[in-house]
Amino acid sequence: MKQILVVDDDQDSCDLLREIFTVQGWGVETALNPAQALRVAGTEKIDLVVSDVNLESDQSGLDLLRNLRGRCPVILVTGFGTLDSAVEAAREGAWDFISKPFKVEEVVSIAKRALEQAERSTGEDRRVEQLSARYEQGGLLGRSPVMIELYKEIARVAPTRSTVLIIGESGTGKELVARSIHQHSTRSNGPFVAINCGALTETLLEAELFGHTRGSFTGAVGDRKGLWEAAEGGTLFLDEIGETSPAMQVKLLRALQEGEIRRVGSTAPTRVDARIIAATNRNLEDEVKTGGFREDLYYRLSVVTLRVSKLTERRTDIPLLADRFLGQALERYGRNNIHLAEQTIKALVAYDWPGNVRELESALEFGVLHARGNEIVPEDLPPKLQSKRVKAATRAPLSALFEDLPSLDELQRRYLLHVLEAAKGNRTRAAEILGVDRRTLYRMAERYGIDMGSE
Repeated sequence: MKQILVVDDDQDSCDLLREIFTVQGWGVETALNPAQALRVAGTEKIDLVVSDVNLESDQSGLDLLRNLRGRCPVILVTGFGTLDSAVEAAREGAWDFISKPFKVEEVVSIAKRALEQAERSTGEDRRVEQLSARYEQGGLLGRSPVMIELYKEIARVAPTRSTVLIIGESGTGKELVARSIHQHSTRSNGPFVAINCGALTETLLEAELFGHTRGSFTGAVGDRKGLWEAAEGGTLFLDEIGETSPAMQVKLLRALQEGEIRRVGSTAPTRVDARIIAATNRNLEDEVKTGGFREDLYYRLSVVTLRVSKLTERRTDIPLLADRFLGQALERYGRNNIHLAEQTIKALVAYDWPGNVRELESALEFGVLHARGNEIVPEDLPPKLQSKRVKAATRAPLSALFEDLPSLDELQRRYLLHVLEAAKGNRTRAAEILGVDRRTLYRMAERYGIDMGSE
């Protein structure tokens, strides 16, 4: 049964809403002031709050909304239905705003929609938690929308036999994605074998992949199995596949098409059952167009293509990743009781990270080694982060507001600053842009800690 909390300093209004909601089969609790409402919300599970804005109390319905933000949807009701009230309610995160006198059908309809959306959001939150927990065990970490989509794609492709091409910049964690696919596949009990195709010469790469026979080249003192054979029943991960030569690409294509390999120095084929996952930081489609990569091999590898986002596309994950890497570095160096200062976290989130997750991990290790107290301050970070520290977010351009998925509070605070700057300090003009009166403008500035100065 859904539980509704009605807050109004008029007992008759509480009783009316109780009757309306009880008919819908919902449980109803009432409170005459915000303090009482918070006590109820602290002891019982509340699915929706319907509160009057103007209460005979030292706190208003807006104050209650601020205290309950994020816990459940809040619908605000007022007998003084003005645009200013509606704007402020929306800015504070109210789910909806109703003016008295209201129609019963309207109240019920809005309450139903609020409860339905909250239920969908809760279900999606649970799914996100499950997906995150599932793949964090394999080393992947992130709760950003792009990471959740990647988790879903891994879940879809893992049980299949398809070859997979993973694309993304260096340091984004492509091998971790490959390992997660393997761990959640029917081949998880088999070996996961990885090779960096760009780290070896063509001759060495061929011998490492396909193996060799005795005497096939200088130093080949006996027969040797290659990594492709070693991956029998499991997964072979070909990292930096875009670095291979045209001749090597022909051999890889043949092995993929025929499901068999030939050791260097041998003409006898060997059947191998290994799933192939490849990765590259290059744009292979462009390479195909310029002749740098074989088109037939590209299509053979990219039956399924997964893209791993660069770190600047998932900035909301940076604090999570930083916390993990901090813990790992502390354990590695036998240190403890060191944490990241708030300004350090802001600096990490603001940095561009050309080296992506790998560079972030290195920066945290650097910070642990250079920390002089029990916290890592921005000055303890690598020099390149020092030279590119971003100015305070309070002066960030409006176009930057949507890059890092800031919280709603932060978004509103920055927008207010932007409007004040655009109005060149003219409070009346700023209020007009925002669609509020000057009194509301001052309340907003006070709430976000913005000094309006004196006129």
